This record gives sequence, C-alpha cells and structure tokens, in this order.
Amino acid sequence: MAGTEMPTASALTITIRDLEQAEHGALGQLMVAVYSGLEGFPQPDEQPAYYELLANIHRFADRPATRVLVALDADGTLLGGVIYFGDMTQYGSGGSATRETGASGIRLLAVSPQTRGRGVGRALTAACIALAKDAGHRQVILHTTQAMQVAWAMYEGLGFVRSDDLDFLQEGLPVFGFRLLLP
Repeated sequence: MAGTEMPTASALTITIRDLEQAEHGALGQLMVAVYSGLEGFPQPDEQPAYYELLANIHRFADRPATRVLVALDADGTLLGGVIYFGDMTQYGSGGSATRETGASGIRLLAVSPQTRGRGVGRALTAACIALAKDAGHRQVILHTTQAMQVAWAMYEGLGFVRSDDLDFLQEGLPVFGFRLLLP
C-alpha cells in the first residue's frame, strides 16, 4: 500500500500506509494508551502479556501475509493503526478464527483519542477491507469486546455482523466475533 489518502467529512486528510521502523515505538505507545484507557477493559497489571504484545505491535509485520497499517494526517502525525491478516493462520486469537479459509482478518485497531470521531478507524478498516478484496477473499473477520462500543458500532455500520461461532474468552474476558461477507 503506497499510501492511500482519504479526505473525511471533518476536513482531516488521512493517509494509510504500512508502518515504518521509525514509528514502531510510537505505535506501540499509542496502542497501550488506547487499550488501557478503555473503561471496563483489563489493565496492564491484569494482562501483562497482552500489553507486551500491544507495545511491540510492529512484530506482527514479521508474520506471513500480515501488515501493520498506520493512519497519518497531512503533517505526518500518527493517528492510529491496525493489523491486517491476509492469512488467518497468522491471526493469533483464541476461538476458531485461525481455521477460517478464504478470509482476511483485522486485529488491534486503535485511534488516538484526540482524533476519534473523524474517520480514522473507518479509514483503517476500509483499507483492510480493500486488501481482502484484492486478495480475492470472501470475508473479513474481526473481534471486539464490550468495552469497545464505539468500534463495535463502527463495524456494524460498515456491514459487519455478529458471529458467535467466533467468540472466545481471553483470560476470562468475553471477546466477540464479527464477519463481513464480501461480494
């Protein structure tokens, strides 16, 4: 992805591209801050391995058919990030998602609190959907939790539907599966 520019309704121009090495630390810090700031979501002392994964989000790019995408504004400020999986065996979640075929996956979407509501999450998700279509996949799979109601509503607005066959527990936390069937 060379860098797709997407103007939003709130006059924010968003560029989506692959994470660069110089951004590894900043994206990891953003991920930790966003997830630890979710009301009702486990904190770093409750799930240290999960937060270690978030802090080192860049490592996902080493997996086959996996990309760490970032959203930047016109000044190059990091607005958010997400992981796209073109091979579900690399998805790395609980439940049955890793056995899905003809599917792409989206995990660990995070948007800077300062730019929420301005289309960043939607742009990152749309970029992943476009990659899935380019790969010829029939569906896109993702997971979310009750603490992520803003993202949950956005996913449903984009056409994702609940798929309880993908649900699982992560250290006692219910994690809910969603699918988007592609034309």
